[in-house]
This record gives sequence, C-alpha cells and structure tokens, in this order.
Amino acid sequence: MNAAAQAEPADDNLLDVSGIEVVYNDVILVLRGLSLSVPKGKIVALLGPNGAGKSTTLKSISGLLKSEDGRITRGSVVFGGHRINDLQPDNIVRRGIFQVMEGRRIIADMTVLENLKLGAFTRTDRGQIAADIDKVYEYFPRLRERTGLAGYLSGGEQQMLAISRGLMAKPSLMLLDEPSMGLSPLLVGEVFRIIRRLNAELGLTVLLVEQNAQMALRTAHYGYIMEQGKIVLDGPAEELTSNEDVREFYLGQGSDAERHSFKNLKSFKRRKRWI
Repeated sequence: MNAAAQAEPADDNLLDVSGIEVVYNDVILVLRGLSLSVPKGKIVALLGPNGAGKSTTLKSISGLLKSEDGRITRGSVVFGGHRINDLQPDNIVRRGIFQVMEGRRIIADMTVLENLKLGAFTRTDRGQIAADIDKVYEYFPRLRERTGLAGYLSGGEQQMLAISRGLMAKPSLMLLDEPSMGLSPLLVGEVFRIIRRLNAELGLTVLLVEQNAQMALRTAHYGYIMEQGKIVLDGPAEELTSNEDVREFYLGQGSDAERHSFKNLKSFKRRKRWI
C-alpha cells in the first residue's frame, strides 16, 4: 500500500487545493486563489478555455512547476492529509500522484515494455512489477501485441501507453491532461471507457483536464470550470450539464443566435456572477 492510501483525510477528500497562487518567472501570475477538492475514488473534471490555467493547476499538484520556473506563492496543496507544496516531483509520485502529460510524452525510442517499466521506476516492490504489467495488458490488450518502438504506435495507442505507464507507478490519484487530444471520436470514446473502468474496478481517483466538455462531464462525478486562473463554477457533473451557461459556452447547445454572438466573447462577461 502506498503512503497516500495509508493516511486518509477526515473529510474523505484525497486532494485539497486551497487558495493557491502560482507565479512563473517571479512575474506572471497564472492562478489567482484557486481552490478545489477531489474525493477519494471519484473522477473530477476541470474545464475551461485555453489559457485558463488548467495545466498549471495539474503541475502545481504534481510538482512539475519547478521545471518551468513556476512556483506556488500562496495557499496549500494537501494530499492524503499531508501538505505536499514543497516536495520534489519524484517524492510526490512515491506518495501516490502521477500526471499523464498533455501530448502523451512517451519515450519514442523505447519499446512499449520499456516504457511500462519506466513508469515503475519509483517503486520498491520490484517483484510485483511483472504481474502489474500483465494486469495493464488486460486493460489495454492492444499494447501486448506491440513489440516494436513506441514511436511507431498510433495516436490512440500512444495515449493508452501513457495511461498504462502511469498505472505502473501504482498511483492513488492520476492527473490526466487532455487525454482526447489528437484522437478520432472513436478512439476518444474508447479511452474514456477505459478511464471509467479503471475508476470502477481499481478505485482509481482521477483529476481530468479536458477540452471535450461533453465527454468529460459524461465521465466525471463532479466538475469545476476555470476562467482567468480561478474557479468560476463547480458542481455535480449532472448539474453542470444542465446549467444554461455551461450548455451555451461549452456544450454548444445554446440557440443559433447565442452561438453566433459567442464568437466575439473571450470570457463569461455576459453573466457577471461567474467572474
């Protein structure tokens, strides 16, 4: 059992992000007092336009801000009851958080198997790794057939490999950044079905950043919407799906006139309660 699973917070939230501000290069303020929570065993979606700070939020949790001259200047990130703001990324992985980066970031000149073994790099239970690779192949049987270099996989297969590599770290919380990017609608559906299955069968907790709002809300239990570095709306996925603003701005279900006028909007200024 990993460290994150041994210390459950009292309110059953596996992750609590409280009022964080993030600055890049000591100048650029990206997140402005952002707060969100992820309950254990749930899928939570984080939605918002490009530039809202979604990927920065994930990197704040995983510790990867340091690689981009970013830092948390205010607030806290608490995982499994322990503050992790100042931990190095490898220590955060060991505690039970793994981020699957946007664009997949597999090692193209390694084989599928080598990529999977790389995902288990921080583990100490070396004798269990082979069995876990077989388990991953049960969820992603297509990968078992791919014995060549990972760079020759299709886009969908590369995304499956990226998620599989994350599973090999045995995380309690997986951060998924745009898993549908560059995939056909058919493959998007397949990837999200696997995400739901991993959550249902393994109890994997997921924080999901996704531009495909319809698929994200169909998959998630709860959702947050970001605008300009802060949360402007949150609620159960079913409520967000039926919300008038969300339907208009994210699901493309407003009237023709509303969709036409939205072309000139950069934020939710029509409904000022969001800002």
